[in-house]
Amino acid sequence: MLKKLYHGAAFYPELWDGEVVRRDIRLMAETGVNVVRIGEFLWSTIEPAEGQIDVTPLADVIGRLHAAGIDTILCTPTATPPIWYSHGHPERLFVNAEGMALGHGSRQHACTNHPVFREKAAIIIERLARELGRLPGVIGWQLDNEFKAHVSECMCAECRRLWHAWLEKRYGTVDRLNELWGTRVWSESYNAFDQVPQPGPTPFLHNASLQTMYRLFSMEKIAEFADEKAAIIRRYSDAPITHNSSVAFHLDNERLFRHLDFASLDTYASSAHYAAYLLNCDLFRNFKPGRPFWIMETSPSHAGSIASSGVPHPNGYLAAEAVAAYALGAEGFCYWLWRQQRAGSEQPHGAVVSAWGQPGIGYRNVLQAERARQAIEPHIIATRPAQAQVAITYSDKAKAFLATESHGKLRHRGLVSGAYERVLRTGMHRDLVPEGTSLEGYKLLWTPFVPHLSSDLIERSLAFVENGGIWIVGPLTSIRTEEHTVPTDAGLGGLEPFAGAETVFTYAMDGTGTLGEAFGMKAPLSLWSTVFEVSEAISMGNLSGGPSPGLSFLTEVKRGKGKLVLLGSMPAGDDGNEMLERMLIHYGNEANVTRRADTTKGTIVAPRVSETEELWVIVNMNGEGGSVTLPHEGTDKISGAIVSAGKLEVGPYEYRVIAFPAAASLQ
Repeated sequence: MLKKLYHGAAFYPELWDGEVVRRDIRLMAETGVNVVRIGEFLWSTIEPAEGQIDVTPLADVIGRLHAAGIDTILCTPTATPPIWYSHGHPERLFVNAEGMALGHGSRQHACTNHPVFREKAAIIIERLARELGRLPGVIGWQLDNEFKAHVSECMCAECRRLWHAWLEKRYGTVDRLNELWGTRVWSESYNAFDQVPQPGPTPFLHNASLQTMYRLFSMEKIAEFADEKAAIIRRYSDAPITHNSSVAFHLDNERLFRHLDFASLDTYASSAHYAAYLLNCDLFRNFKPGRPFWIMETSPSHAGSIASSGVPHPNGYLAAEAVAAYALGAEGFCYWLWRQQRAGSEQPHGAVVSAWGQPGIGYRNVLQAERARQAIEPHIIATRPAQAQVAITYSDKAKAFLATESHGKLRHRGLVSGAYERVLRTGMHRDLVPEGTSLEGYKLLWTPFVPHLSSDLIERSLAFVENGGIWIVGPLTSIRTEEHTVPTDAGLGGLEPFAGAETVFTYAMDGTGTLGEAFGMKAPLSLWSTVFEVSEAISMGNLSGGPSPGLSFLTEVKRGKGKLVLLGSMPAGDDGNEMLERMLIHYGNEANVTRRADTTKGTIVAPRVSETEELWVIVNMNGEGGSVTLPHEGTDKISGAIVSAGKLEVGPYEYRVIAFPAAASLQ
């Protein structure tokens, strides 16, 4: 159970003199900031020359913060190795896909797999943990900063050596690799593991298996690095450990957070893309089920760098963001950054206060967010997020597959965002769940855009169906093997025997003139598609026009107490979006999904529960105002007023906290 809600900012005392730091700490306390994140970029400050380490200035700042009632998230500074590490040592640098070593001058320029980097990182982390890890006020650790935000897979010599070892461990023999990858194509067969190249420059395209496996190898190695750093910290500190990640970065978040203590994210979604912001909340609370997540970075006003600058948030939006995050399971809501950078590459970025110490353009919105935090805190900490009944499968491994095989335009993040928005529009309370998440408590599961379904996921999802759940599979799901090849037993591989339908064709539906007919309407179809001929299954959506009229793109079959639904193609355009929403509502009703709020577009309900009541935290996110239909009479927890059942109007960026007795809650 939560004890408090944190409202904080990233703070860089190493960039300012002592008097500025003292003034900033006083102003933070006045503003309501109760936590700061420090340390992630100060390696050269505490170790200006190799071996000359002094962390006492950081200890002094942590003490001053604690005295002011401000807690600290302490970071490891390994995203920015000092010049003494890289100068004269090109072999230690990150090498991109073109074979170019990236020089000093930004961040993430070092290969995190290099043994010298691991050694130097371990030394500085151990020193920080040993001397600072048990200081009063240190409530958590953040590893590094935004793993793989600017770089993806390293192609250096050390990574090549590790790649070959990884392949040998995975496949055992090179003959098995050749068989699984189909390397007879273009005479790509190998005689030894050390002959397998990295996916660097080549005349055309590398084998799909090689590309995807190298991405998965890279994801595994960065997670191993995180595990190694966390183990060092735990020898000296009991504070929980996290990393500030994102769905945009080149890593496997499910694997990354497996051995960390809580999940955190950075998000700079603009007010126009509030659905992307909500997606992050609904996903990151599920990387560590049952534990609160943190928003470690979001802008108090706008994002920016010397290359570009964003539009400041509309007044009121920041408080709506904060309330939505806390209601959806966040313990911390933090800004990048407290004081505007006076130098470097991110000078135009929004901050709580300016470089000259005056309130920034977002300052009054930060104060508004703090007032909202104080108003909702007792009600949030007395409840917990309600169990969602609808889940959408999320897979960073799928991101690797789609990065290899993008069909010219497809991006995993955009595809998943589009699917999420369709569920959001239905008003059904939803989770985005990693592949390994338990399906207990869910009634409807949608698994879109996962080219390879593991046998474990298929087995658990079919058990979910047998027990009464409805599983919607597709589009672009189960069309590739684990090694990123085409299945040869059936179009959907190991899933097809359970589908009651046979894959007839797979092809790109865009531009073919094909329409899908389902749920009383027609819509154009899109994306790489799978079309079926039904046997045991029932066709719920048929094709007209195009190269395969009369076949099905949407089927359902009963399995035990539930249903397996195949969605082979993506309905497109406004009509397609409506068709998808009708499909989701149809199967939501069949699955008896009751956690569904009747709201206008842009207004959300985040349900929370305790032993005695159900809490609806209602937030308008689009700035246009809206309404929600209350199913029962309730109590406004902020004002204490009784609120009648029926339509409740909500103003632009307004939030309401309405409580219903537990007996009247939606189950």
